[in-house]
Amino acid sequence: MQRIDFLKYLLVLGLVAGFSSCDKNFEEINTNPNASTNPNVDYLFSQSQLRGNYVYDRNYFYTAYLNAGMFIQHFTTFKDVAGSGVGDKYGANDFYQGFYFRYIYTNVINTLGEAIRAAQKPNQVNKLAAARIWRVLLMQRITDAYGDVPYKDAVKGYTEGNFSPAYDPQSEIYADLLKELDEAIRSFDASKPTFGNADLLYKGNIDQWKKFGYSLMLRVAMRLTKRDEAKAREWAQKAITGGVILLPADNAVVKYSNGPQVYNNNPVAYELVGQDYIPGANGINNTEGGKFSKTFIDYLKNHNDPRLNVVAVTWNGSTPDTSTVKQKGFPSGTGTRPADYNTYSEPNPATILQYAAPLLVLTNAETNFLLSEAALRGWTGGSAAQYYKTAIENNMQNWALFGPGGVIASNRISDYTSANALNTAGSFDAQMNQVHSEFWIALLLDEQEAYANWRRTGYPQLTPVNYPGNSTGGAIPRRFPYSQPEQGMNKINYNAAIARQGADLLTTRVWWDKQ
Repeated sequence: MQRIDFLKYLLVLGLVAGFSSCDKNFEEINTNPNASTNPNVDYLFSQSQLRGNYVYDRNYFYTAYLNAGMFIQHFTTFKDVAGSGVGDKYGANDFYQGFYFRYIYTNVINTLGEAIRAAQKPNQVNKLAAARIWRVLLMQRITDAYGDVPYKDAVKGYTEGNFSPAYDPQSEIYADLLKELDEAIRSFDASKPTFGNADLLYKGNIDQWKKFGYSLMLRVAMRLTKRDEAKAREWAQKAITGGVILLPADNAVVKYSNGPQVYNNNPVAYELVGQDYIPGANGINNTEGGKFSKTFIDYLKNHNDPRLNVVAVTWNGSTPDTSTVKQKGFPSGTGTRPADYNTYSEPNPATILQYAAPLLVLTNAETNFLLSEAALRGWTGGSAAQYYKTAIENNMQNWALFGPGGVIASNRISDYTSANALNTAGSFDAQMNQVHSEFWIALLLDEQEAYANWRRTGYPQLTPVNYPGNSTGGAIPRRFPYSQPEQGMNKINYNAAIARQGADLLTTRVWWDKQ
């Protein structure tokens, strides 16, 4: 399908907008018309937000859906894709698993680096702060997927001609992510200009950017609980004191519409519809054989969860059916298409698959789940049970952003939270299981974050599959392998990374995933 690459247009427009006028023919002759030393930072930042949210290039479909989402049993497929056993079959495949590594730097990080360089001016401190915070979100996604990755040298090809960047240890990356957040948040200045409408999250609202920054700091801090509990506690408390996202109005949400061009469409819906759940398939001829996993659907049904009727459908001919009794999850690790394939649950076209659906980047549901864990650990005041309850309520209420099909009645929400209250008499591990099983449900569609949080906590306790020819010995993968071209183009630094981190395998754990 041909698509108008609006993002390339934005980049070009940003560069053109920065051209300075020239006097005399001599200057015109000696000025490169395709280069600028003063690019438009607003256009560059907008582009980085759009591309950072998975739009284009199959990044969501390959990375989040086919791999992360199938590793943790939100989704599954009967296909053994290209004989590789990717997704729920735990096979190594460079094209799918290395795709994010190949394109996130060239399509997003370079552009954002250019925006950060362009914002190095006293009157652009707020733009610089927002760009630094956004870069933390993106770099955390990259390092969580692969482990040690190019970080300090990641954008020096353009400025210094360094096309063989060193890989930084993940421990050092995480330390710098926290430092970046702390410095960026403290640098905001209400007297200076902001991105305004060029900011797709908050329209330049400084208070909301601070809450987003502190919420991201809480996420980064909690990722360290296995490795450095003292540091995790220190930074989690700093984030909580600073003030995280608690109100719906402060949720980090990118809004989309249904056309007229692809950049107007929600990237999750666009990729899932375009690559798997094509209109008219009616649950029969899904391109990649995708369905919701039995593990996921069974959890929702066994807990009488009202979100089931929001996210899932089965098909009655050409009519989608959201009734609870009809929902049935597809077993992970299935290698052939069953005769009753069309009777299994898949994403609801009235909510998840809407091109006009919003993209939830980081919300009050996530922060309250993490606050619940922090309270369980004794790192913050308040009730772990109340934070947990509020997190579930927030997540259920946030589905209303997807339109009428996402609205869950208040009595159904209260019935659910009453029936599934946190068992405060249980052990720490039992309560962690409850909190993070619910967090796993709430993170549906944000598959990379769900995969990272599952690796950190081990909850919910998933039963792995052992599909013939898999690459992990029947264990759920712990990371993505690097892009294969790195072995040739950046061999020295690639070899140094695997010597430090471990073999470039699905089973090698990243730094924060080790005790």
